[in-house]
Amino acid sequence: MTNRKILVERNGPVTTIIINRPTVRNALDNEAAHALADALRAFEADGNARVAILTGAGGAFCAGADLKELGSGTDYFPWAGSDEGPLRAPLSKPVIAAVEGHACAGGLGVALFCDIRIVDDTATFGVFSRRWGVPMSDGTTVRLPRIVGQGRALDMLLTGRAVGADEAIAIGLATRKVARGTTRAAAEKLAAEIAAFPPIAMTSDRQSAYESFDRAQAAAIRREMELSLAARRMESQKGAARFAGGEGRHGSFERK
Repeated sequence: MTNRKILVERNGPVTTIIINRPTVRNALDNEAAHALADALRAFEADGNARVAILTGAGGAFCAGADLKELGSGTDYFPWAGSDEGPLRAPLSKPVIAAVEGHACAGGLGVALFCDIRIVDDTATFGVFSRRWGVPMSDGTTVRLPRIVGQGRALDMLLTGRAVGADEAIAIGLATRKVARGTTRAAAEKLAAEIAAFPPIAMTSDRQSAYESFDRAQAAAIRREMELSLAARRMESQKGAARFAGGEGRHGSFERK
Protein backbone atom coordinates (compact mmCIF):
# COMPACT_ATOMS: atom_id res chain seq x y z
CA MET A 1 0.00 0.00 0.00
CA THR A 2 1.35 3.45 -1.01
CA ASN A 3 -1.36 5.30 0.94
CA ARG A 4 -5.07 4.76 1.36
CA LYS A 5 -5.84 6.63 -1.90
CA ILE A 6 -3.48 4.55 -4.04
CA LEU A 7 -3.14 0.83 -3.31
CA VAL A 8 -0.39 -1.40 -4.70
CA GLU A 9 -0.54 -5.18 -4.89
CA ARG A 10 2.28 -7.38 -6.18
CA ASN A 11 2.04 -10.91 -7.52
CA GLY A 12 5.41 -12.06 -8.79
CA PRO A 13 6.33 -9.97 -11.85
CA VAL A 14 2.90 -8.28 -12.00
CA THR A 15 2.17 -5.08 -10.07
CA THR A 16 -1.44 -3.86 -9.76
CA ILE A 17 -1.96 -0.19 -8.87
CA ILE A 18 -5.48 0.72 -7.73
CA ILE A 19 -6.88 4.25 -7.51
CA ASN A 20 -8.92 4.00 -4.33
CA ARG A 21 -11.31 6.95 -4.10
CA PRO A 22 -14.56 5.26 -5.15
CA THR A 23 -16.84 7.85 -3.54
CA VAL A 24 -15.64 10.40 -6.14
CA ARG A 25 -15.29 7.89 -9.00
CA ASN A 26 -11.56 7.76 -8.26
CA ALA A 27 -10.91 11.41 -9.08
CA LEU A 28 -7.35 12.32 -8.17
CA ASP A 29 -6.71 15.15 -5.75
CA ASN A 30 -3.13 16.39 -5.52
CA GLU A 31 -2.24 13.94 -2.77
CA ALA A 32 -3.52 10.99 -4.78
CA ALA A 33 -1.82 12.20 -7.98
CA HIS A 34 1.54 12.42 -6.18
CA ALA A 35 0.93 8.97 -4.66
CA LEU A 36 0.19 7.57 -8.12
CA ALA A 37 3.47 9.04 -9.36
CA ASP A 38 5.27 7.41 -6.42
CA ALA A 39 3.68 4.03 -7.18
CA LEU A 40 4.68 4.20 -10.85
CA ARG A 41 8.25 5.19 -9.95
CA ALA A 42 8.46 2.30 -7.49
CA PHE A 43 7.27 -0.12 -10.20
CA GLU A 44 9.81 1.30 -12.63
CA ALA A 45 12.64 0.86 -10.12
CA ASP A 46 11.67 -2.67 -9.07
CA GLY A 47 13.89 -5.09 -10.95
CA ASN A 48 11.52 -7.98 -10.26
CA ALA A 49 8.45 -6.16 -11.65
CA ARG A 50 7.81 -6.70 -15.36
CA VAL A 51 4.28 -5.42 -16.08
CA ALA A 52 1.92 -3.06 -14.24
CA ILE A 53 -1.84 -2.74 -14.24
CA LEU A 54 -3.69 0.49 -13.51
CA THR A 55 -7.29 0.22 -12.37
CA GLY A 56 -9.83 1.88 -10.11
CA ALA A 57 -11.85 0.73 -7.12
CA GLY A 58 -15.62 0.47 -6.92
CA GLY A 59 -16.59 0.18 -10.58
CA ALA A 60 -14.95 3.35 -11.92
CA PHE A 61 -11.54 3.88 -13.46
CA CYS A 62 -10.78 7.58 -12.86
CA ALA A 63 -12.92 10.70 -13.18
CA GLY A 64 -9.91 12.98 -13.64
CA ALA A 65 -8.80 15.75 -11.34
CA ASP A 66 -10.81 16.39 -8.19
CA LEU A 67 -12.81 19.45 -9.22
CA LYS A 68 -13.99 20.06 -5.66
CA GLU A 69 -10.37 20.56 -4.65
CA LEU A 70 -9.79 22.79 -7.69
CA GLY A 71 -13.00 24.73 -7.00
CA SER A 72 -11.85 25.43 -3.46
CA GLY A 73 -8.89 27.39 -4.81
CA THR A 74 -6.25 24.66 -4.75
CA ASP A 75 -4.68 24.40 -8.20
CA TYR A 76 -3.65 20.99 -9.50
CA PHE A 77 -0.20 20.35 -10.89
CA PRO A 78 0.16 19.15 -14.51
CA TRP A 79 0.20 15.36 -14.47
CA ALA A 80 2.16 15.13 -17.74
CA GLY A 81 3.84 18.50 -18.05
CA SER A 82 5.65 18.59 -14.71
CA ASP A 83 8.68 16.61 -13.61
CA GLU A 84 6.79 15.10 -10.67
CA GLY A 85 3.72 14.23 -12.75
CA PRO A 86 2.60 10.59 -12.88
CA LEU A 87 2.01 10.72 -16.66
CA ARG A 88 5.13 12.61 -17.71
CA ALA A 89 6.60 9.98 -20.05
CA PRO A 90 6.12 6.30 -20.84
CA LEU A 91 7.81 3.95 -18.42
CA SER A 92 10.42 1.47 -19.62
CA LYS A 93 8.02 -1.43 -18.92
CA PRO A 94 4.45 -2.14 -20.08
CA VAL A 95 1.39 -0.78 -18.28
CA ILE A 96 -2.14 -2.13 -18.87
CA ALA A 97 -5.31 -0.20 -18.01
CA ALA A 98 -8.27 -2.21 -16.67
CA VAL A 99 -11.17 0.17 -17.32
CA GLU A 100 -14.64 -0.10 -15.88
CA GLY A 101 -16.96 2.86 -15.56
CA HIS A 102 -15.71 6.38 -16.17
CA ALA A 103 -12.28 7.17 -17.62
CA CYS A 104 -12.97 10.81 -18.27
CA ALA A 105 -11.10 14.12 -18.35
CA GLY A 106 -7.76 13.43 -16.65
CA GLY A 107 -8.88 9.83 -16.20
CA LEU A 108 -8.84 9.53 -19.98
CA GLY A 109 -5.25 10.77 -19.80
CA VAL A 110 -4.42 8.07 -17.26
CA ALA A 111 -5.86 5.41 -19.59
CA LEU A 112 -3.98 6.83 -22.59
CA PHE A 113 -0.72 6.65 -20.62
CA CYS A 114 -1.08 2.86 -20.63
CA ASP A 115 0.01 0.62 -23.49
CA ILE A 116 -3.12 -1.53 -23.57
CA ARG A 117 -6.67 -0.66 -22.47
CA ILE A 118 -8.99 -3.50 -21.48
CA VAL A 119 -12.66 -2.51 -21.03
CA ASP A 120 -16.02 -3.98 -20.18
CA ASP A 121 -19.40 -2.69 -21.35
CA THR A 122 -19.60 -0.13 -18.53
CA ALA A 123 -16.51 1.77 -19.72
CA THR A 124 -17.05 5.38 -20.74
CA PHE A 125 -14.36 7.70 -22.08
CA GLY A 126 -14.68 11.45 -22.61
CA VAL A 127 -13.24 14.91 -22.12
CA PHE A 128 -16.05 15.78 -19.71
CA SER A 129 -14.02 18.66 -18.28
CA ARG A 130 -14.80 20.58 -21.49
CA ARG A 131 -17.99 21.95 -19.98
CA TRP A 132 -16.13 23.31 -16.91
CA GLY A 133 -13.31 25.12 -18.71
CA VAL A 134 -10.64 22.79 -17.34
CA PRO A 135 -7.94 22.11 -19.97
CA MET A 136 -6.03 18.90 -20.45
CA SER A 137 -2.61 18.81 -18.80
CA ASP A 138 -2.25 15.05 -18.66
CA GLY A 139 -0.96 14.23 -22.15
CA THR A 140 -4.43 13.65 -23.64
CA THR A 141 -4.07 16.18 -26.48
CA VAL A 142 -0.82 14.50 -27.53
CA ARG A 143 -1.55 10.81 -26.95
CA LEU A 144 -5.19 10.68 -28.09
CA PRO A 145 -4.49 11.72 -31.73
CA ARG A 146 -1.63 9.21 -31.92
CA ILE A 147 -3.95 6.42 -30.85
CA VAL A 148 -7.24 7.20 -32.61
CA GLY A 149 -6.17 9.70 -35.30
CA GLN A 150 -6.44 13.47 -35.44
CA GLY A 151 -10.03 13.66 -36.66
CA ARG A 152 -11.51 11.38 -34.02
CA ALA A 153 -9.36 12.98 -31.32
CA LEU A 154 -10.59 16.47 -32.22
CA ASP A 155 -14.18 15.24 -32.16
CA MET A 156 -13.68 14.06 -28.60
CA LEU A 157 -11.64 17.08 -27.51
CA LEU A 158 -13.98 19.72 -28.95
CA THR A 159 -17.34 18.19 -28.05
CA GLY A 160 -16.57 16.50 -24.74
CA ARG A 161 -19.00 13.73 -25.72
CA ALA A 162 -19.08 10.29 -24.14
CA VAL A 163 -17.52 7.35 -25.97
CA GLY A 164 -18.74 3.95 -24.83
CA ALA A 165 -16.92 0.65 -24.87
CA ASP A 166 -18.01 -0.55 -28.31
CA GLU A 167 -17.13 2.71 -30.03
CA ALA A 168 -13.83 2.80 -28.12
CA ILE A 169 -13.01 -0.64 -29.52
CA ALA A 170 -14.05 0.41 -33.03
CA ILE A 171 -11.78 3.49 -33.11
CA GLY A 172 -8.82 1.82 -31.40
CA LEU A 173 -9.13 3.73 -28.13
CA ALA A 174 -9.75 0.48 -26.27
CA THR A 175 -7.80 -2.65 -27.08
CA ARG A 176 -9.92 -5.53 -25.79
CA LYS A 177 -13.43 -5.93 -24.39
CA VAL A 178 -14.18 -8.56 -21.74
CA ALA A 179 -17.17 -9.63 -19.66
CA ARG A 180 -18.53 -7.12 -17.17
CA GLY A 181 -16.55 -6.96 -13.95
CA THR A 182 -13.60 -8.98 -15.25
CA THR A 183 -11.25 -6.28 -16.56
CA ARG A 184 -8.78 -6.55 -13.69
CA ALA A 185 -8.64 -10.36 -13.89
CA ALA A 186 -8.19 -10.20 -17.67
CA ALA A 187 -5.49 -7.56 -17.33
CA GLU A 188 -3.60 -9.56 -14.70
CA LYS A 189 -3.78 -12.71 -16.85
CA LEU A 190 -2.46 -10.79 -19.87
CA ALA A 191 0.24 -9.13 -17.74
CA ALA A 192 1.47 -12.53 -16.56
CA GLU A 193 1.64 -13.72 -20.17
CA ILE A 194 3.63 -10.66 -21.25
CA ALA A 195 5.91 -10.93 -18.22
CA ALA A 196 6.83 -14.48 -19.26
CA PHE A 197 8.32 -13.37 -22.59
CA PRO A 198 12.08 -12.77 -22.94
CA PRO A 199 12.18 -9.17 -21.62
CA ILE A 200 14.91 -7.50 -23.66
CA ALA A 201 13.33 -7.97 -27.08
CA MET A 202 9.85 -7.13 -25.77
CA THR A 203 10.88 -3.88 -24.09
CA SER A 204 13.15 -2.79 -26.97
CA ASP A 205 10.36 -3.30 -29.52
CA ARG A 206 8.03 -1.29 -27.26
CA GLN A 207 10.59 1.51 -26.93
CA SER A 208 11.11 1.61 -30.70
CA ALA A 209 7.37 1.99 -31.25
CA TYR A 210 7.22 4.98 -28.90
CA GLU A 211 10.38 6.66 -30.21
CA SER A 212 9.28 6.34 -33.84
CA PHE A 213 6.82 9.22 -33.44
CA ASP A 214 9.70 11.67 -33.02
CA ARG A 215 11.77 10.49 -36.01
CA ALA A 216 11.60 10.37 -39.76
CA GLN A 217 10.97 6.86 -41.11
CA ALA A 218 14.58 6.10 -42.06
CA ALA A 219 15.87 7.35 -38.71
CA ALA A 220 13.18 5.38 -36.87
CA ILE A 221 14.19 2.19 -38.65
CA ARG A 222 17.83 2.79 -37.77
CA ARG A 223 16.80 3.29 -34.16
CA GLU A 224 14.82 0.05 -34.24
CA MET A 225 17.99 -1.74 -35.35
CA GLU A 226 20.04 -0.10 -32.58
CA LEU A 227 17.52 -1.08 -29.93
CA SER A 228 17.41 -4.66 -31.21
CA LEU A 229 21.12 -5.31 -30.73
CA ALA A 230 20.99 -6.33 -27.07
CA ALA A 231 18.20 -8.82 -27.66
CA ARG A 232 19.97 -10.22 -30.71
CA ARG A 233 23.07 -10.82 -28.59
CA MET A 234 21.38 -12.08 -25.44
CA GLU A 235 18.03 -13.66 -26.37
CA SER A 236 17.65 -14.45 -30.08
CA GLN A 237 19.95 -17.46 -30.34
CA LYS A 238 18.46 -19.07 -27.24
CA GLY A 239 14.96 -18.48 -28.56
CA ALA A 240 15.83 -19.89 -31.99
CA ALA A 241 17.31 -22.96 -30.31
CA ARG A 242 14.08 -23.51 -28.36
CA PHE A 243 12.12 -23.26 -31.60
CA ALA A 244 14.45 -25.71 -33.33
CA GLY A 245 13.99 -28.05 -30.37
CA GLY A 246 10.26 -28.24 -30.92
CA GLU A 247 8.66 -25.29 -29.12
CA GLY A 248 6.18 -23.48 -31.36
CA ARG A 249 5.67 -26.52 -33.59
CA HIS A 250 2.38 -26.51 -35.53
CA GLY A 251 1.91 -22.83 -34.74
CA SER A 252 1.70 -23.20 -30.97
CA PHE A 253 2.48 -19.97 -29.12
CA GLU A 254 2.57 -21.64 -25.72
CA ARG A 255 5.95 -21.90 -24.02
CA LYS A 256 6.72 -25.35 -22.67
